[in-house]
Amino acid sequence: MRYVCIHGHFYQPPRENPWLEAIEWQDSAYPYHDWNERVTAECYAPNTAARILGEDGKIFRILNNYAWMSFNFGPTLLSWMEANAQDPYEAVLKADKVSRARFSGHGSAMAQPYNHMILPLANERDKRTQVLWGIEDFKARFGREPEGMWLPETAVDVKTLEVLAEFGLRFTVLAPYQASRVRPIGGGDWRDVRGGKIDTSIPYLVRLPSGKTIAAFFYNGNIAQAVAFGGLLDNGKRVAESLVAGVPKDGEMPRLSHIATDGESYGHHHRFGDMALAYALHHIQVNGLAQITNYGEFLEKCPPISEAEIIENTSWSCIHGIERWRSDCGCQSGRHPGWNQAWREPLREAFDWLRDTLAPKFEEGLKELFYDPWRARDDYIGVLLDRTEDAIEAFLAKHGRAPLDQNSKVRALKLLELQRHAMLMYTSCGWFFDDLSGIETVQVIQYAGRALQLASQLFGDHLEARFMERLSNAKSNVKEMGDGKAVFGRIVKPAMLDLVSAGAHYAISSIFEQYPSEARIYKYTAKRLDFEDYEAGRVRLILGRARMTSSVTLESLVVRFVAVHFGDHALNAGVCPENGDMPCLEEIKRPLLEAFRALDVAGLVRLMDQHFGCSSYTLKSLFRDAQRRELGRILESTLGDIEQEYRQVFDRYEMLMRFLSDLGVPLPQAFKATVRFILNTDLVRLMERYPLDTIRIVELLHDAKAWGVELDTPKLSFVLTHTLEDAMGSFFRAPMRIGGLKELVESLRFLKEEPFDVNLWKVQNLYYEAYKALYKDAEKKAQEPLLPGTKSVEQWVRLFSELGELLGIRLVE
Repeated sequence: MRYVCIHGHFYQPPRENPWLEAIEWQDSAYPYHDWNERVTAECYAPNTAARILGEDGKIFRILNNYAWMSFNFGPTLLSWMEANAQDPYEAVLKADKVSRARFSGHGSAMAQPYNHMILPLANERDKRTQVLWGIEDFKARFGREPEGMWLPETAVDVKTLEVLAEFGLRFTVLAPYQASRVRPIGGGDWRDVRGGKIDTSIPYLVRLPSGKTIAAFFYNGNIAQAVAFGGLLDNGKRVAESLVAGVPKDGEMPRLSHIATDGESYGHHHRFGDMALAYALHHIQVNGLAQITNYGEFLEKCPPISEAEIIENTSWSCIHGIERWRSDCGCQSGRHPGWNQAWREPLREAFDWLRDTLAPKFEEGLKELFYDPWRARDDYIGVLLDRTEDAIEAFLAKHGRAPLDQNSKVRALKLLELQRHAMLMYTSCGWFFDDLSGIETVQVIQYAGRALQLASQLFGDHLEARFMERLSNAKSNVKEMGDGKAVFGRIVKPAMLDLVSAGAHYAISSIFEQYPSEARIYKYTAKRLDFEDYEAGRVRLILGRARMTSSVTLESLVVRFVAVHFGDHALNAGVCPENGDMPCLEEIKRPLLEAFRALDVAGLVRLMDQHFGCSSYTLKSLFRDAQRRELGRILESTLGDIEQEYRQVFDRYEMLMRFLSDLGVPLPQAFKATVRFILNTDLVRLMERYPLDTIRIVELLHDAKAWGVELDTPKLSFVLTHTLEDAMGSFFRAPMRIGGLKELVESLRFLKEEPFDVNLWKVQNLYYEAYKALYKDAEKKAQEPLLPGTKSVEQWVRLFSELGELLGIRLVE
């Protein structure tokens, strides 16, 4: 009669560049490429294979937590994972299938509105589209209809529940403080439960004005708070005991102890939180303390016997209701006590004005092409899930009043993209944090910028000035950032791209990369029409034509380009759209080549301006990741020169520095900078090579300690982690090779002696798979002395067992 359910809300805001549909390099996520990658490594992946430790500290079981808990993933996060973190993505989908078998046919995954919009603040159309897109995304990924839907920030009003019920969703999950009053379903007096006084161990029926109903689970706020913020995740057994103790002692009917927290609590916010969760689930299960369940199963076993009314316009993360997303209510991260969030209100007002200004233009513009513009917007999720040419054509044929020509197709898709970005700009994280200039808020302003750009292309309207007027009322706490208008001009405007900008990237990157005749560059395709390449000493010139096409809007444009690389970062390019009034490329080529071969830089630049427009492009015009990559290549020789200088200083004064160290005299800063550079450089190289030269690594680590030099431990740990993962992957592909096993054992012995903060999660996973596949047979052969090769098998078993010990894995039957 006692049940336990743990819900994790797994979510990251969409971080993609709106013009590239990809996440670019985020320095704050160092040493990872971006925050999605980092949080995946710290949380989403570990929860697919969470370790359970015994009293001896050894791993004796690995658990896919998702298969034992209730969870929801944001659709935009799952879209990123599908492309960039396929193993965790597949494990999440598989967990839902496993949970269906475990929980009476009820999958543990819940749906979520598409891009985490605060639905009580959304207009009716956006409410519907957000819910519908969330359902359709869920069906496409999990292969079934969702039973429940998690509301962003659990923000709720009656109209939102009406939409959920209209689409057939059976339940949602709310905070206990969102309940107003309850009573038995058969009638009776209402009882006030405001302030979190509701009995959270049963589901409630919420009656809606339309006559429809939906079930609501109100989670245990005290335990959830302790897990998320109170340190309860420091001990998995305590988590289990708290959950079991949360079940009321009532033998007459099933009771549920359940919590809901950000899923990132389990590994990202709290290191090893995934392991604490796994241990809690294991402890409850093996000791029979309660029945682990999910919401769908419990709702079937224990239908509501009471009904509840909600407090409208409330959420789980703002004590003032939903003010955190529209006013300076006082809710913020706490990291900047002197700051205000008065910028929230004018930001939302500017966005509301933009949305309401664009809506009739969208409707009028698409009505010329489609039967029902808003129904087409609802169906557009199918294109987001499948951007293949066939899928797009099928969508256009379904909604078009008549077969569309190419220009009409482009216009229709641009109109729909305008609406998509007009919704993406309401992603909740844009208002959640402390300042207008934060990356989350800049992200939503970029979405607004994309909508403005599309509106300008579609309608010829110049809405930007009127939008800026409103956005300027949002003031940043950071003096240098000014206001929303300044943020837009400083960060958003330079990020805007069009087909000519994409052509500039193609031209410049062609200096460094060899593209095929048709190349995919993010969401653009570059089809080479003409391409010529010339060199004169260190100087290189390329000249050509390419058709640039957006795979999102199908818009296409032929561009002409020329790029000259003078060496290092000195590069200039000219790019312009081709038109019929231009001279042919052959006519342009002759004078360009004459100036190029004569190394007449001024003449070359003048001709580039004359024939390719006044727009001058440089390395700064490359998309950010390519910019980093090419600058890295350029810097290689420069850094090599710098390294040589440092090494000369190091070699010349090494004995003096060691003498100072022996006397206990701190190194002068000039020496310290030299030593820091040399030791970090050498350690990175040593840790990239396998097998590891552990003797030399230990020597350098001891030198760093003796000289009091700070090492770049995040980078060193990151490099060593990937080196060991690659080594374990090689072993896994040829597991009976004694040499490979010896090298791994020696490497792990080194880690035991010189403990680096290395993430051995993937290494342990591969070992565990090899153990299950090979160990028992090998152990059996090793015990049969008359068989040929027994000694080598015996050696393998001994080394494999030692490797398990070093990895902290207990070998059990």
